[in-house]
Amino acid sequence: MSSLETVRCDTVRRLFTAYVAQHPDTVAPMLAPDFTFSSPRDDHIDRQRYFEHCWPKEKVFRDIHIEHLVPDGDDVIVSYRAEKMDGNSFRNVELIRFAGDRIAEVNVYFGRNV
Repeated sequence: MSSLETVRCDTVRRLFTAYVAQHPDTVAPMLAPDFTFSSPRDDHIDRQRYFEHCWPKEKVFRDIHIEHLVPDGDDVIVSYRAEKMDGNSFRNVELIRFAGDRIAEVNVYFGRNV
């Protein structure tokens, strides 16, 4: 793995850690100015809408366990199991595209409840 791929994988780990801890201020500098986020519920929303719409206002997640983290060129593919505070959990896959060392785009593919 190249040093840039290592940096990108570390950034993805920090992104998920900040999400669980509810620290959007930690994530903002990780994102490119023209960052977009897409999921089955969101279509290329910008960074402002991402923080307003996708970051929980109250603690929802107990933990997120990264199961696969694969760098591929400008992309990092991550699969994870998210444990919610209510005891439920689910798996998702995300394709995270980078511009240099900053996250330019996140595409979330919803998985199933486990």
